[in-house]
Amino acid sequence: METKKNVNEYIPTFDRAFLHPRFWGSWAGVGAIAAVAMLPPSVRDPLLAKLGRLGGRLGKSARRRAQINLLYCFPDMPESQREAIVDEMFATAPQAMALTAEMAIRGADKVMPRIVWHGREIIDEMQRTNEKVIFLVPHAWSIDIPAMLMAASGYPVAGMFHNQGDPVFDYVWNKVRLRFGGRLHARNDGIKPFISSVRAGYWGYYLPDQDHGPEQSEFVDFFGTYKATLPAIGRLMKVCRARVLPLFPVYNSKTHQLEIYVRPPMDDLIDADDHTIARRMNEEVEIFVRPNPEQYTWILKLLKTRKEGEIQPYKRKDLWGKSAK
Repeated sequence: METKKNVNEYIPTFDRAFLHPRFWGSWAGVGAIAAVAMLPPSVRDPLLAKLGRLGGRLGKSARRRAQINLLYCFPDMPESQREAIVDEMFATAPQAMALTAEMAIRGADKVMPRIVWHGREIIDEMQRTNEKVIFLVPHAWSIDIPAMLMAASGYPVAGMFHNQGDPVFDYVWNKVRLRFGGRLHARNDGIKPFISSVRAGYWGYYLPDQDHGPEQSEFVDFFGTYKATLPAIGRLMKVCRARVLPLFPVYNSKTHQLEIYVRPPMDDLIDADDHTIARRMNEEVEIFVRPNPEQYTWILKLLKTRKEGEIQPYKRKDLWGKSAK
């Protein structure tokens, strides 16, 4: 249902099969998101927060993953506080989605007044000196927006993604990501297309926090536990001759603004070993997420890979009632 323009680029393509009645529910969902996105943020954000919290109560499986992740990462935090974070996370998710949809529909200029950059001068300096850049971006709910904003401002951005299960949502969301230009690379195509784009001058958009299994990963500290972390960013910065900039978007539902935080380049990784690189990657995630835990996608299976002899957290029957599939 999607085709590639060339070996370096993934192009979402409309398929006539999307018009089949079995996808009408998906199109209705897309239409609902678009309609809500056109409401003033002061109206839609409280509404979406309530719907999000309700969805978080009904979505037992996703909520359980978030509860387990927070238990492992913040074992000393009271359960009531962790539950509050989960609720706020589910409130934040649709708010971020609505802002993304609004920007795709109305254009970047319409949302620019509600964008606040912290550390934008770092990006501007990279552009001034014509540096190759890879952004290290923890998996926030607003993760696509900074890349879209940079593309709209003339910065060529290349990102990697996983296909979604619903082909209509997958098509629409990838079209949204490319609304202002840039490139997409499917993860199942491997890392080489992404490397080619960065070498060609595209600014890379790399997510450091997914669990890729034990092979080539390092077991390093992650908040109050540990995580199998792929130290790929160290190799990428060498192969691409790029500098690595940590970046994290935070949606403020009170001011209806997106605040984007950029930290100084991670030049200390140039000569570091894999263990140090992996720990530094997780450290940057911690620096961003600790003040804003509700912004992070705790529903991911972040801690799936454990050391030999340990049971996977999501398969523990003693945690919130049942084993995850």
